[in-house]
Amino acid sequence: MITELTLRLRVVSPAAISAATCSFETVEAACQCVIATIQYGLPVARIELVDALMVGAVNRYSKLNLPETPLLLLEFHGTETGVAEDAATFGEIAAEFGGTGFAATTREEERNKLWQARHDAYWAGLSLRPGAKGISTDICVPVSRLAEALTRAETRAAELNMIAPVVGHVGDGNFHVLMLIDTDNPAEIELAESYVAWLNEMAIEMEGTCTGEHGIGQGKAAYLERELGPEAMDVMATIKRGIDPQNIFNPGKMGLPNYG
Repeated sequence: MITELTLRLRVVSPAAISAATCSFETVEAACQCVIATIQYGLPVARIELVDALMVGAVNRYSKLNLPETPLLLLEFHGTETGVAEDAATFGEIAAEFGGTGFAATTREEERNKLWQARHDAYWAGLSLRPGAKGISTDICVPVSRLAEALTRAETRAAELNMIAPVVGHVGDGNFHVLMLIDTDNPAEIELAESYVAWLNEMAIEMEGTCTGEHGIGQGKAAYLERELGPEAMDVMATIKRGIDPQNIFNPGKMGLPNYG
């Protein structure tokens, strides 16, 4: 009989890592490439998208010379031979969707350089509007609706005259919008809130979720029942009452009167 068990976790590093990047003329083409890559069953460790606005910001901030069009960045883990083959296969898939400038490497220094556009994205995004504050939000939609969601998000931001570059963990349909606003201007705060509300509604309508990884928190609490339905909320409320009968864990944070 075991009465106590201690586990020690150890990091198991892959034998080799390959990074790859490729540019596309449109968000639609980049997303279709993502879908095809997933359907092909290619074992991708990471696949990220940086939109054209953010690529331009990174070029200026990090002194890069990337085509200012949507960019996909990928990482493959495995054996030396395996990651080289996976990267080459992705290059072939990307070519079918008009991908250009494909590059891949297993050298750490070169990998870091390829991924610099993603690593510097936040600070580069802030440089698009000096003095403004970057407010980040995220949604997640089925990958099959990703191109539509991204295109609509970019179009809506442009209609509102809002600077809002996009990056995304597109392998699972999750993307982040960085809104650059003057937080001392009530009108801009209201505009940002309305844009986030619109994003949330769009994600839910597409059978996605109003947050991919940022969490519900307080700002999106009102959308949780809209997304999950009252029955699911009742189940979660019952579980909470079972382990927290006095409602001392984050009391009232849901913002819904029946859920405490």
